Amino acid sequence: MVFDYKQYDGLSLAELIRKKEVKAEEVQEMAIQEIEKKNPILNAVIHKMYESKDNGKSTGIFAGVPVLTKNISQESKGHPMSAGSRVLADYKADNDSEFVRQIKNTGVSIIGQTNVPEFALMGITEPTLYGPTRNPWNTDYTPGGSSGGSAAAVASGMVPIAGANDGGGSIRIPGAFCGLFGIKPTRGRVPVGPVRGRGWQGASVDHILSRTVRDSAAMLDQYQYDRANAFIAPPFDGSYLAAVQTPINRSLKIAFTTLSPLGTPVDEECEEAVHKTVKLLESMGHYVEEKEAPVNGKQLAESYMMMYFAEVSSTLRELESVIGRKITFKDVEPTTWILGLLGKVVTAEEFLTSLKFWDEVAIQMENFHDEYDFYITPTTAYPPSKIGELDQTSFEKTLIRVVGGLRLGGVLKKSGFVEEVANKSLMRTPFTQLANLTGQPAMTLPMHLTKDNLPCGVQVMARRGRDDFLFQLAGELEGTEYWIDVEENPNYV
Repeated sequence: MVFDYKQYDGLSLAELIRKKEVKAEEVQEMAIQEIEKKNPILNAVIHKMYESKDNGKSTGIFAGVPVLTKNISQESKGHPMSAGSRVLADYKADNDSEFVRQIKNTGVSIIGQTNVPEFALMGITEPTLYGPTRNPWNTDYTPGGSSGGSAAAVASGMVPIAGANDGGGSIRIPGAFCGLFGIKPTRGRVPVGPVRGRGWQGASVDHILSRTVRDSAAMLDQYQYDRANAFIAPPFDGSYLAAVQTPINRSLKIAFTTLSPLGTPVDEECEEAVHKTVKLLESMGHYVEEKEAPVNGKQLAESYMMMYFAEVSSTLRELESVIGRKITFKDVEPTTWILGLLGKVVTAEEFLTSLKFWDEVAIQMENFHDEYDFYITPTTAYPPSKIGELDQTSFEKTLIRVVGGLRLGGVLKKSGFVEEVANKSLMRTPFTQLANLTGQPAMTLPMHLTKDNLPCGVQVMARRGRDDFLFQLAGELEGTEYWIDVEENPNYV
């Protein structure tokens, strides 16, 4: 059978294989051809597993479908897991992560791993170890991060599905920048084990990036209870895939804002994406009201950064047992080292107070959703930046070298550097962290192309446990004229 592999999503490919219209080996070879043709330019795949025979079961909803996994937290036994860091460049996983084990049960064939920023810490994917991943829509620009490699691979047609995870927007940001659908599920919905019970104190959740809503929904249907999980999501007895195909049969009440919770600027293209979407929803009979969430955005950002610092410091400490010696300034990227130093000067009192704030915000949002079904914002405050645009200035690089060498984390903290880092780090992506801290499901929808022909996403949040409700809305919007298909990209060849 002769067909254009890239025109099919995961479920369609699986159906063709199931009907014996094409062999799984042929589909895998087509994926490999796409990777070999496009990866030299995009740098999305940093480890290939073509010959590993690391395939899933011959049965399953995605049997025979080629996928890529993310090079952090999604371990495959015997394969590298560097997390984008040179300190782990030679490390190989002892076992499959529970996420990988469960997606193998769907029948997928894992053929490689995707690029990530070091320890998935950035909203861009430009690690020193592997170099930058580029956006298929325009290779001068970033695909976002930290799941930037996965987003570029899916958006370019290498694979229909790629593993991703989201601790502060790392599914939604690259999804928005690459014109894809991406959902961060409710905390506790996706397996975390076997050696972890939580990621980033529950802020981080694994799932996938995909071209179609139904692929994402079908994969979410397949996850099973993981006894290692520290958090368990509210049960859902239905089917997310069925939800995609189920129209919303009542008028919704929807809140939206285009204002940054940090009080920082928002690009007019990102505002337009939201306004276009809410007008569409109004035309569909829904009530839409401009209203911000009842949350202290600056305190939320500082609380998120507090966790960020502590997690980096803890990660570096844990790595010492892996490499058998003390971590040094030269082992990791300078920014990572500074974040780790700041983590060392966070007190137990500050950290616990920060976590308590997460719960306060979660309750505030539960009350907010008593009135509003959905909360809509831009996914990001700006369209994609150019590769290298967000590099440190010469002064910042010098400061990092001096502070890092002298271990002056306490001095930085007292200087107000924490607040400055929070603003600078999150100014371009201030909207996504809320759902990570509250545990809510949140999705990005590809609803707008900028004047420069770059995708711009719209974020929609729902009450905890209502992933199905998001899929219903996404299923309806996917059929509208505003929904971007990556095939609209002139580079999608």
